[in-house]
Amino acid sequence: MTVPEQDPTGLTHLDARGRARMVDVGDKPVTGRTAVAEARVRMRPDVAARLVAGDLPKGDALPVARIAGIQAAKRTPELIPLCHGIALTAVEVEIDVDAEAGTARVTGTARAADRTGVEMEAMTAVSVAALTLYDLVKAVQRDVVITDVRLRRKTGGRSGDVELP
Repeated sequence: MTVPEQDPTGLTHLDARGRARMVDVGDKPVTGRTAVAEARVRMRPDVAARLVAGDLPKGDALPVARIAGIQAAKRTPELIPLCHGIALTAVEVEIDVDAEAGTARVTGTARAADRTGVEMEAMTAVSVAALTLYDLVKAVQRDVVITDVRLRRKTGGRSGDVELP
């Protein structure tokens, strides 16, 4: 079986006939790569205070959300159709809650030694951690908002280091 040629427009995830395809990264060198992503979760200050205290009807949400984010990063290629399975070396999820402001900032860091980046793993980690927070606080507030899921920085790979505002 031959690998279809790349789309003539230079779009890497399309073949010459315009069909979606997984990019062949087999000839790329293995390098260390890191990506940091974040998400924000907005809720009422009283709910954020209960989140910090671990006093929610479903229990202590912060460790559950951290573990959910780590698990999600490990399963990214099952969720994102053209994403490569990569050799993750570490995933960290941190959640900083500002009870007074009613916000939680979820930060996810993914590291790998592989041929392609870990941005999708970091973003999947924070997305699922934020969704888990929503699930665990919805008993006391239904209109929680998840916002600003984004890549903050990445290192390694062909495009080098990138720091985003």
